[in-house]
Parts: sequence; C-alpha cells; structure tokens
Amino acid sequence: MSGTTTAVLLAAGAGTRLGRGPKALLPFRGRPLIEHQVEVLLAGGCTKVVAVLGAGSTEILASVRLQGAEPVVNPQWELGMGTSYRCGILAALAPEPAAAILVALVDQPGLTPAVVSRVLAAGRRGRIAAAGYRGPDGRLRRGHPVLLDASLASRSLERDARCSGAELAGEGKPGAGPDSGARAFLAAHPELLDVVDCSDLADGRDVDCEADLPLLD
Repeated sequence: MSGTTTAVLLAAGAGTRLGRGPKALLPFRGRPLIEHQVEVLLAGGCTKVVAVLGAGSTEILASVRLQGAEPVVNPQWELGMGTSYRCGILAALAPEPAAAILVALVDQPGLTPAVVSRVLAAGRRGRIAAAGYRGPDGRLRRGHPVLLDASLASRSLERDARCSGAELAGEGKPGAGPDSGARAFLAAHPELLDVVDCSDLADGRDVDCEADLPLLD
C-alpha cells in the first residue's frame, strides 16, 4: 500500500484488572510502555503516530516523551475501547484523509518493528491486513496490529454497519451496543481480511491480568 501510514496507538485503558495504574504508564525496559510502543511503530515504518489517551492522560502529557506522536485525549475512554478507536481514527484521517491506518495496542509489549513492517508490506488498497499468531494448537489467529486503507477505516466507523471499531481494537461482542465494534463489519466482509503470520517474530500477547506481568520483564 503506497502513501503514508498513520499509526493509531490505543493507550487509554486504566488497567483496572492489573491494579497497577494506566497501562500506558506500565514500566517496560526502564521507561513507560507507551514510549516504547511509539518508538516501535515509527521504527517499523509508520509515518506518524496518534496516541489516544484516557486514564492517566494528565501525567502522560506532563512527563512522558511521546517522540513526536500526536496525543489525543478521549473524553469518553471509560465507555470502552471502541470510543478510543473512533477518536483515534477521526484524528488520524482529519489532516490526511487518504492515509492508511495501522491500529496498535499499548499493552502488547512484544510488538516489534519487524512485525509492524511485515503488516505494512502486506497492505493492499481495499483490504485489511492483520498480524496473526499461532496458538498451541497451531491455528493462526488474528491479532494486532491491524492495517486498513483510508476508505475501510472510514467505513468501520459507520453506525449503520455497527462499526465503532472495538472488535478491531480487541474488544466487543455482537449486539453489545455502541461499543460492539467492527466484528459485524469483518463478519460481513471476510474476503477483505488478510492475516499475516508473524509467529516467528512475536507471540501477540497482551498484558491484561496479573498472570501476564512477566511480559513486561
């Protein structure tokens, strides 16, 4: 996919299940996790990064080096990740309506520039490319990051398609209301999805609960 790519880094979560404060501020290799993720996205080939903030946004804006990333505070972050997805996509497309969008999660510390680069290289106009990781059963499952061209990013926000984006963001269930996300969009258009095997580069795991804390070591 030619042209510019803006990464939308979803970093608004409070990390309540972890009980260690906002996920963006979790310590990773001597610095806040969000700093590492911004660096990875830029090193992997993204032109710019929009960092969607929520919990801990005041502290992040005051003390974290965002390395040129554009911070966007989602005032509705407590309503779910789908609101952060919408906030980030709109912020990314406003100045560059033709830019491709790479959606990434702040709580995926195993993300590497190589994964980002591989997903970007797999991008095609009118299609969705997503990193895939194999589980213990050998099955390839869709993970993050997820790359959409500008037209599909816009379509994923259409209310009549039930696409707030929470499923692309990693959350949401069918029929769960306005935060149910793009699950219906993907289900209606499976022919648009290309899952790119990145199992040799990362495991795709997120830091969601206490059992996942070793991922930050």
